Amino acid sequence: MKKIYLLFILFFQFTLEANSEPASLETLSFIDKSETLKIINEYLIPYGLSLFKVAIIFAIFLIIYLIRKVLFDLIESNISKIESLKKYSKDILNSIRKSLETIFIIINIELTFYVYKDFSGIEAFGTYFNMIYTFLITFILYTTLNVIANIKFKEMDASEKKIKNEVINVGIKLLNFLIWIIGALVILYLAGVELTAVISGLGIGGLAVALAAKDSLANFFGTLSILFSDVFSQGDWIEVDGKEGTVVEIGLRVTKLRAFDNALIAIPNAVLANKNVKNWNRRSLGRRIKMHIGVKYDSKREDIQNSLAEIYNMLDKHSGIATVNTEFDYSENESKRARIIRSKDDVQGVKRTLLVYLDEFSDSSINILIYCFCKSVIWSEWLEVKQDVMFKIMEILEANNLEFAFPSMSLYHETESKPSNSTAV
Repeated sequence: MKKIYLLFILFFQFTLEANSEPASLETLSFIDKSETLKIINEYLIPYGLSLFKVAIIFAIFLIIYLIRKVLFDLIESNISKIESLKKYSKDILNSIRKSLETIFIIINIELTFYVYKDFSGIEAFGTYFNMIYTFLITFILYTTLNVIANIKFKEMDASEKKIKNEVINVGIKLLNFLIWIIGALVILYLAGVELTAVISGLGIGGLAVALAAKDSLANFFGTLSILFSDVFSQGDWIEVDGKEGTVVEIGLRVTKLRAFDNALIAIPNAVLANKNVKNWNRRSLGRRIKMHIGVKYDSKREDIQNSLAEIYNMLDKHSGIATVNTEFDYSENESKRARIIRSKDDVQGVKRTLLVYLDEFSDSSINILIYCFCKSVIWSEWLEVKQDVMFKIMEILEANNLEFAFPSMSLYHETESKPSNSTAV
């Protein structure tokens, strides 16, 4: 760096003396000895340049290059002094570094034009440069906001979140939209557009815009309806209008679902806000297990009664089945809400029903109804509990000499009171 600086000093001294008029014998002798510089200078003059201008431009590039690093250090140290931004300083600098470097490049270009124009005003170009600076500063604000929001959002533990993910996402998008709107208005102002006329024109054209964008406005208000109704959140498994999947994102216009076949479904929020939504994730305790078991008509009544009692006892003592004795920890907020509603279980999504009854006499079997709820609402765990329950039911039926019935048809002879043949169908 020192070598570059010394070369610059020598070069700058030569150019000053080459461009100055002779004032002494020493100067003339130097010029005589610097015939090469004079030739280069004469070659540059037709292009509006001189060695003096080139030296100044070189000095500008060198100074800005040196300032850039110092400025980055100053920004980093000042950001780290702000307590709320201290832990974000490195991420913020990494995100805006390219934008700041672009600003330095634009400054270099602008000063080069200024020197090239013999240090006179460059109003014609100044407007464009100011518009570029405004765009870059707007982009820096936009990037900084999103970096802080993303880091803060990741640091928030799920149990500590007092605001829904969707509200945060929509809020960030609205702030981004506001930042770009303000940036666009400033750029228009710098371009010479009369903002008063633009704003007043919005009142006249607002109706036409609203009519043209009625679907977009409907989707926006649908977004607000979804957020305030709190029917579902990101990550919930929902079913709506024949479409089923996990909520990926609730946007300003559409809600995206990831279907179980891995397809992405986009539903306009205006449609979603006016449809019946089934949310499978709003269950805290209890995922239903419901089945009908058919036994043969030749089964003995005592065997059926014993089987019913044993199945009930098995389910009542099963570690994976919810019963009236299963405890559940109600959160304080939901308990307050539940005072207004009749059942706290309905608020939290808690089911403990356990039913085992002889249900009906069907065409080819005597049906037993088994209706209960698995404690876990997770699909894999629910399947595991359900499978275990089914195996235990099979053991109980076998122990009581009961057989599963299957669809059958009996044929009778007119002269006989008992069936002579039974054929399965």
